[in-house]
This record gives sequence, C-alpha cells and structure tokens, in this order.
Amino acid sequence: MTTSSTLSTDAAWRRLHEKASAPYRQAGKFGWHFARGKLGRDPAFRGMLERRLIGARHGRILDIGSGQSLTASLLTEAAAMQAAGHWPAGWPATPARIEYTGIELMPKDVARAQAAIGHFEPTPRILCADMCSAALPACDLVVILDVLHYVDHAAQEGVLQRVHQALSPGGRLLLRVGDAGSTRGFAISQWVDRTVTRVRGHRVSPTWGRTLVEWKALLQRLGFAVQSIPMSQGTPFANVLLVADVEPVQP
Repeated sequence: MTTSSTLSTDAAWRRLHEKASAPYRQAGKFGWHFARGKLGRDPAFRGMLERRLIGARHGRILDIGSGQSLTASLLTEAAAMQAAGHWPAGWPATPARIEYTGIELMPKDVARAQAAIGHFEPTPRILCADMCSAALPACDLVVILDVLHYVDHAAQEGVLQRVHQALSPGGRLLLRVGDAGSTRGFAISQWVDRTVTRVRGHRVSPTWGRTLVEWKALLQRLGFAVQSIPMSQGTPFANVLLVADVEPVQP
C-alpha cells in the first residue's frame, strides 16, 4: 500500500467524501443526499481517520446502529485510495480489506445500504436486527455512533458487555455518546435527534442518557481502557467519542 506526500488532507477528504457518497445514488434521492450530508457535516467520520483511531489491523468491523452503512463505504473507498497512492502522508493506513457487518433496526435504512454497497467485495453483511439480541461476530473494531441512548441503562450495559466479548485482544470500540452533564448541548442534540428520526420516517422512542463520567465508569468496569475525545466540532451538541480498547493478551 502506498501513500502520497503531496496530497493535502483537505483534498484527500474531498475526494474520499465524493467517492464514499457516490454509491448511494443507487439508494434513491433521499439516500444519496443523506449520505452526502452526513459524511460531509458529521465530524466523526473525518475525525476517526485524522485522529488515527482506525488502524490497518482493524479489518473485521462491526457497525452497530449502522443506518445506511456509511462507515463501510468510507473505509472501502479509503482502501481503494490508498492502493492507488492517493492518501496523504499525515493519515495512517486504514484496513486494506474490509470484512463488514452492520446491524440496523430500521428496514428502510437496511434496504438503502444494501442497494448502495451490497455489490462491494467482500460482500458486506447488513442485518436488520435488534442490537440487544443480535449475535455479534468476532471483530477487531466496533463502531457505535449515537445509538445506545435509545435503550435503557440495563440494555446499554448488556450491549457493551457483548461487544467486549466479541472484540479480539487489542480490539477497539468507538462509541459516540451525548454527555448528559452538558445540559444545553445534550438537550439540543436530543431535539435534533428526534427531528431527524421523524424526517427519516421512524418512530421517536424514549432515550436514556448518562454523563461522560458515568459512561467512562461503565466501560472501565466492563474491562475497557478508555479515553474521551470531544466530537461535536462545528455543531451545538455535547457529543463525545469514547475510544475504548481491549487490552492485548500478555505473553
């Protein structure tokens, strides 16, 4: 795999955004516009690359609450850009081959994802299932963005416990949550979340938040080593990305 030292990070991101969004033309007008907007405006996607949170060893990916499976498209196109030498020297290599499993409760989102990226190789597994009961495959990286607050605290812990069991030694969980301790930002994010849910044609459900301190304590109790990164740049939200690692087995 080669990289390009002359390609700026901004130019690389514009190219990656365009390529990762393009497959969603096959998912209809809404699917394509949603993909372009989400990838372009949500700081998590570029942030995961620039902050070196996804490494070459994270090839087996589990995306919980996967929606249209934008993470799969992003990382598949990232691998293609790297293979072609179109990758900025300042960004680390992401996996050269993606084995992707997405778990999504909403059938419309699953259908859009399958229409857009179902032809990728290796073929993505995109399951219409409940994260609280679906079997979780062995994986190196788990991505959960803005999803766990839809289930109660006991269910949140159950999902995270099963994630820890599914991750390989040295594996990583990228979990974005709202910090309920930041009252104004958390309230705004909850209002926007409900609005977007309605626009996408889904039922609005109750939510269960935690403070950042409570989220970190829960993950540590389950055996993760945790660091937190603010992840709401350019937005009024109180979002935080928790980077939770499974300690490698000691020889």
